[in-house]
Amino acid sequence: MKQEEYINIGKVAGVYGLKGEIVLQHALGNTAFEDLRKIFIKDPGGSFMPWFVESVRVKSETEAYLKLEDIQTPEAAWPLLRKEIWFSSPDFKRYASKAAPISLLGYTVKDGKQVLGVIQEVIEQPHQVLCRLTVRGREVLIPLHAESLKKVDHQYKNITVKLPEGLLEVYLGAG
Repeated sequence: MKQEEYINIGKVAGVYGLKGEIVLQHALGNTAFEDLRKIFIKDPGGSFMPWFVESVRVKSETEAYLKLEDIQTPEAAWPLLRKEIWFSSPDFKRYASKAAPISLLGYTVKDGKQVLGVIQEVIEQPHQVLCRLTVRGREVLIPLHAESLKKVDHQYKNITVKLPEGLLEVYLGAG
């Protein structure tokens, strides 16, 4: 049986109301979370523990209120503050907006025709998005912005970039 994959989509940013709702801060873009049934939080041992969702109310493009089963008071929700929230891979695909940078996870990055690697993490910054991938066994951060991004092919999950001169050498060393 294939092991389930989990994707970090955000964190618990706050507790709201008298019934112990949590404020989910996420990078999924504009989504309604229709029929979301569970989220996952890593326990101290690194296992992904499911938390079952009673209801979701969208607050903004980056936040939603979640009412979780077994949490009835703000005090019961407080231990979840700042915890990272993970979705199963199918839920991630279902709820991530195609326009959200996080939806590029798993895409292959090419510099011209040279395949660099697969996006393992998306880091959003004010003026650009950084994609973490492994190139020749080394971690590399590739910037995506107007000058570097040449093409996104959603059908084949490919991104073509034009990297700044010398960027790869910084990570990989000369030669």
